[in-house]
Amino acid sequence: MERQQRIRFDDEDFYIDLVFYNFKLKCFLLVDLKLGKLRHQDIGQMDTYVRLYDEQRKGSDDNPTIGLVLCSEKSEAVVKYSVLAEQQQLFAAKYLPYLPSEDELKRELERERAQAVEQLRQLELGDE
Repeated sequence: MERQQRIRFDDEDFYIDLVFYNFKLKCFLLVDLKLGKLRHQDIGQMDTYVRLYDEQRKGSDDNPTIGLVLCSEKSEAVVKYSVLAEQQQLFAAKYLPYLPSEDELKRELERERAQAVEQLRQLELGDE
């Protein structure tokens, strides 16, 4: 929909890297591109963008805006202890500036799967 979209609040301008509208989900998707490791400031910035967008641009029949922070290095600690842990519409993901080899892709998928299994195990232990 738009690149580097300006959104204004009081006397400050904010620039959202990419803005899309998903017609099936009936919601806006805001994407922030970051070089380097994910920081808590990045999450706070996206949370601000999502709140401003919901207040200023979202229609009454739209679903809540989704915020996605794409970074070259994801920090599990920042994800676990930030608003990402409680928000259902904010996400962080790691991107690669190149296509991985087949072996790299397999290793990454196995690592992510093992991490997801461990998180599920921890949740199950917490329910007991």
